[in-house]
Amino acid sequence: MVNNLSKIFAVIFILISCNNDMKKQNNLKNETSPYLLQHVENPVNWNPWNKKYLNKAKKEKKLVIVSIGYASCHWCHVMERESFQDSTVAKLMNDKFISIKVDREERPDIDQVYMNAIQLITGSGGWPLNVITLPDGRPIWGGTYFSKDQWTSALKQISEIYEAEPEKFISYANRVQEGINTLNIVESKIDSFENIDLEKYSELLLKNIDEELGGFKGAPKFMMPNNLQYLLRYSFQESNENSKNRILSTLDKMAYGGIYDHIEGGFSRYSTDERWHIPHFEKMLYDNGQLMSLYSIGYQISGKNLYKETVYKVHEYISSDMKDISGGYYSSLDADSKLEDGSYAEGEYYLWEKDELEELIGNDFDLFSKYYNVNEYGFWEAENKYVLIRSISDIEFINNNNLDKQLFYKKKSEWINKLKKARKNKKKPSLDYKIITSWNGLMISGYVDAYKSFNDDIFKNEAIEAGEFIYSSLIKRDGGLFHNHVNGKSKINGYLEDYATIIQASLDLYEITLNQIWIERALELSEYVLDNFSGINSKLFYFTSKDDENLISRSVEFRDNVIPSSNSIMAKNLFRLYHYFDRSEYYDIAKEMCLSVSEEFETYPSGYTNWFDLIYNLKSNYYELAIIGENSIDQVKKINLKYIPNKLIIGSKSENNLPLLKNRYVEGKTLIYVCVNKACKMPTESLEEAISLIKY
Repeated sequence: MVNNLSKIFAVIFILISCNNDMKKQNNLKNETSPYLLQHVENPVNWNPWNKKYLNKAKKEKKLVIVSIGYASCHWCHVMERESFQDSTVAKLMNDKFISIKVDREERPDIDQVYMNAIQLITGSGGWPLNVITLPDGRPIWGGTYFSKDQWTSALKQISEIYEAEPEKFISYANRVQEGINTLNIVESKIDSFENIDLEKYSELLLKNIDEELGGFKGAPKFMMPNNLQYLLRYSFQESNENSKNRILSTLDKMAYGGIYDHIEGGFSRYSTDERWHIPHFEKMLYDNGQLMSLYSIGYQISGKNLYKETVYKVHEYISSDMKDISGGYYSSLDADSKLEDGSYAEGEYYLWEKDELEELIGNDFDLFSKYYNVNEYGFWEAENKYVLIRSISDIEFINNNNLDKQLFYKKKSEWINKLKKARKNKKKPSLDYKIITSWNGLMISGYVDAYKSFNDDIFKNEAIEAGEFIYSSLIKRDGGLFHNHVNGKSKINGYLEDYATIIQASLDLYEITLNQIWIERALELSEYVLDNFSGINSKLFYFTSKDDENLISRSVEFRDNVIPSSNSIMAKNLFRLYHYFDRSEYYDIAKEMCLSVSEEFETYPSGYTNWFDLIYNLKSNYYELAIIGENSIDQVKKINLKYIPNKLIIGSKSENNLPLLKNRYVEGKTLIYVCVNKACKMPTESLEEAISLIKY
């Protein structure tokens, strides 16, 4: 009997294996990107981006489809299911085009080039990004999401015109190419900071803040942490209470909103509505790293417990869902969840039915529903379900409902635990498990800022572990960086964003550890940038290194967006390194970089807030706090608890040859030197006295 069963199982196994083998896979089968592998069984003959397939297009004189997305992109999935899984659409694409799939997170250089093109052609952009190019890669048409009918209609029309009159597209491609090239030309019309009015630009930004709902006016609403962090600094340094309160109100509203996961922590990418209620549900590492920094700084300024709670919940999410055993962090969680019938629904993991919540919460449901607005305010009509959203602070809620404070927090903890347990029965969104160097840099800086604010070693240890992972697993033989790490292997030559964020993270790590290896590593990587990313006729750095393949354009990224631009981060790095190592050439480069991008400051201030942050330091007093002696690290911890945006920390327990520390060690004492551009006041052992010398 056992023998017969074994034979039956063996036959079944063979049949299953054969059936699986029969599933046709396209040329993405050997890729490591989770996004590309999502398309490996599409009937479309997808190819990865490489010279082999680009040369094939030239040889066969075929138009090229370049389709760009990422693993957690909802509309990328929708278009795949509607069009790329359809055999009729696939036949059209296979017959008339060479089709190439690109993970924008793996190849941001390709994404930048074609996003610039589509923004020129259509006036807007987004993902999925679908571009049709000539065989040589020059774009002629494109857009973002297309329905099946829109997509097939466009492909038919374009292929027919190309076969009949290819010269029309060649002429148009030439014009688009010229437009793309102009985007990378940066020319300054000023040679000093006198005409840069930070107050005017800051007030222009503040005018666009939604005073009632927080964030920038309109919908969808992106959190834009860099913009908010700069405006916090501006408000603080200028003692502008009104603007400070407007920004803090934004932080409140985001943490109250449905965009924040009240159960497991972490923020989604953006809100589809004005009141932060219904998010685009994917969770990105880069958002959460920057928001950890923002809320940590917000806590330093305000002391609000809400911000502390938010930082710890972001950490909870990152450590449980996004951390690799190596010490690095994954990229994202998808927006979509797979349902029992095999279909997909956006946000299903995060949505609740009222009956479900009543059963889970039990006798406390009335109180729970008031707190998380299981009512008209929290109802999502499109899905006929609820997205948890708060309206007021805990203190207001406790007072309004005559609750005992300790009892309320006990109940709140119980509610969260019950919903966490219930979520285990839901299908969790898929994980994009690739580790991106630049995003890990942002996450490290987030943990450093959290440690500065809360002095909790859990944050410091996370930052150090991730930093050591970067330098052990993502450094190339020539001393440069890899861009990503998947399944234990690092690949793809690093981009400027990788260097900029890791240098920044290394400098940040030094300021909480005083371990000199971190600034020495930052210096080495900066020298690598100067050697490999510098432009001949530009003050700015290219996004790609001199060793990278030539695309139709070599991008220069300088406008800040959801993530600050790689050039603005790099300029700030050089400014800090100048102070650590007395490299005057670094100061000159940073200054020239700032001046070179000043043309759009007034017309587009939201694209330059990280530059503004640096210009603040270049235009006014910037303090070097040199701390030397046995208790230096303890003094640093205390200093870091206070928000001082215009300072840099350098220190050592013993004699040290760094310029600001040399010949300043006195045995048995811990001395603090307050310096401005190397000019130092008399040392003091009193931290309070030292801080009193700093002017904002």
